[in-house]
Amino acid sequence: MVRETVVSPADLIYPLFCVTGTGIREPIGSMPGVYRFSADQLAAEVKEIQDLGIAGVIVFGIPDTKDAVGSSGYAEDGIAQRAIAAVKDAAPELVAIADVCLCEYTDHGHCGVYAGGQVRNDETLPLLAAAAVSLARAGADVIAPSDMMDGRVAAIRAGLDRNGFDSVPILSYAAKYASAFYGPFREAAESTPRDGGDRRAYQMDPANGREALREIELDLAEGADMIMVKPAMAYLDVIRAARERFEAPLFAYQVSGEYSMLQAAIERGWLDGERAIEESLIGIRRAGADLILTYFAKDYARRVRR
Repeated sequence: MVRETVVSPADLIYPLFCVTGTGIREPIGSMPGVYRFSADQLAAEVKEIQDLGIAGVIVFGIPDTKDAVGSSGYAEDGIAQRAIAAVKDAAPELVAIADVCLCEYTDHGHCGVYAGGQVRNDETLPLLAAAAVSLARAGADVIAPSDMMDGRVAAIRAGLDRNGFDSVPILSYAAKYASAFYGPFREAAESTPRDGGDRRAYQMDPANGREALREIELDLAEGADMIMVKPAMAYLDVIRAARERFEAPLFAYQVSGEYSMLQAAIERGWLDGERAIEESLIGIRRAGADLILTYFAKDYARRVRR
């Protein structure tokens, strides 16, 4: 009767990893219970997600070929584009969010054009805009740039508007930290940087909180409709500060490392699984997130619907 914070399946977004080929549903070793799917295997998965009352999915594509500029990320028949089309065909009422970044598609693993030992910010922007347009054309309901290039929201908004997608909203990964908690995702998406170390040159320093608010403000000024903080559990203070300052819908991403460390403890019997999952999600919601991207979405939704 007096509970202040409630998490429902409608507050959750489930990430999907999609690969080329057919008949593929392969487990991801570092993320127990999470799979890579080929586009033809998505129908049953997204119908279940929709039936569970989960708000939507976010789609990550893993191509079979990569190059220096990530061209398969903005190809009209790219794996993410085919996956988005398959999601909307099987579950049209489910919100399909398209992640926009080049790291899964480049042979060097960085989030943009890479030359001379550094990422070329301005050269990357038109490629991100092209990816956004191709994903909107495939049926994406929301475009979510995660690359952390400066000016990418404005470039994507202009590209969408020029191509008749002025009503497609942008969910910006506005405060994305250079975190140690991304490791399992990089295995899942095959996106570990292979040259130039890590992504600290363009992702945020985990020590900086006020900078996150400046980044969010800039993205909203460029045309972002929704904002995201990533990761979630180590950045609850940033989520709270963003909630108090901005009115835009606020998302938080409970990332792969957060999921995997909880799963490891649950599998060993060190934590009560149901309680630990619920508590982690409640903490993110209590901090101020409107929606949570989490690999626990299906497990949680099944439990609350029992």
